[in-house]
Amino acid sequence: MEDWRNGGFGLYLHWPFCQSKCPYCDFNSHVAAKIDQKSWAAAYLTELDRYAELTPNRTLDSVFFGGGTPSLMDPDVVDSIMSRIRALWPVSNQFEVTLEANPSSVEAGRFAGYRDAGINRVSMGVQALNDADLKALGRLHSVSEAKAAFDIARSVFDRVSFDLIYARQHQTLDDWRAELTEALSMAIDHLSLYQLTIEDGTAFGARHAADGLHGLPSDDRAVDMFELTQELCSVASLPAYEVSNHAAPDAQSRHNLIYWRGGDYLGIGPGAHGRLTLDGTRYATEALKQPGAWLDAVKKGAVPEVSRETLNAQDHADEMLLMGLRLSEGISLSRIKAVQKRPLSTSKLCELQELDLIQIDGDRLATTLPGRMVLNGILRELVGED
Repeated sequence: MEDWRNGGFGLYLHWPFCQSKCPYCDFNSHVAAKIDQKSWAAAYLTELDRYAELTPNRTLDSVFFGGGTPSLMDPDVVDSIMSRIRALWPVSNQFEVTLEANPSSVEAGRFAGYRDAGINRVSMGVQALNDADLKALGRLHSVSEAKAAFDIARSVFDRVSFDLIYARQHQTLDDWRAELTEALSMAIDHLSLYQLTIEDGTAFGARHAADGLHGLPSDDRAVDMFELTQELCSVASLPAYEVSNHAAPDAQSRHNLIYWRGGDYLGIGPGAHGRLTLDGTRYATEALKQPGAWLDAVKKGAVPEVSRETLNAQDHADEMLLMGLRLSEGISLSRIKAVQKRPLSTSKLCELQELDLIQIDGDRLATTLPGRMVLNGILRELVGED
């Protein structure tokens, strides 16, 4: 059995446009005054056809519309894409189709159309339950708008998740406790909770480099917030199944599990990344990043890829560790051994166990809660080892 089948087969479609650029965001997103949605729909369909020829006889487990802000897509565009997907691939019995949405009234007004097009899960970018912090994060919605949109979403979809960012400027541990408690009272079965990270190439990154981003939490306070997050979510029966993601049993994001479990996924759209196994060789694909260049390439019949890099056995195993150790379930030691043709170092595993950073249960290797807080250090010990 090819290794990717341990993780499944998904499709990621990137919509690169937003109404505004958030200062913390380093995703491939662009603000455009006018978008020819029919041209974009035609280009996506062309790419779907191309990838279908490469992946015959596969069953598709999930589709994820990400961005950017996919909830700015016309429902008719989403419908045409989903109709083509279903015509090209058989889908699994638990086929999951997620669309990312911002909680504005305009976007919430499209939810019924998305449901009719085949979307069965929505992930909402709420980010904060505090109007002052929403403004600081560059968000265009208010808390009341977010709650109203969330109410609409859960009346339309059975599965609704939303994101929050914590460890924000001037945020105290008590502030986060109150906000997370409120979020848990709203949540259906899934929450994504991310620590604010300052990325190079963003407005926050430039401000931080100029010593103009004040009130960021100390490392100790950020750790306290992480530990509090685990505690409150566990009590609310939404334990962490991944470092930043919390869900009730059987409510995990099936699409994201494909990434973390080392499955294959097609990356379609500007800047989209993919992993694709063809004739026993695993490839990392990356699409042209600039939206206009990507669209022009597809219109001209060209393959809109920056690269298709062959991943050797060590690359593949390292990536499995990078992704799999983010999961509470961990990863199979025998699977790592089969991919890289040798087991992980027993001495290093024992050392990490003695430090209470990892645990081994039969064939499963997983990080402990203390280990999750130093995950990069664990990976440095295990990835690419001789």
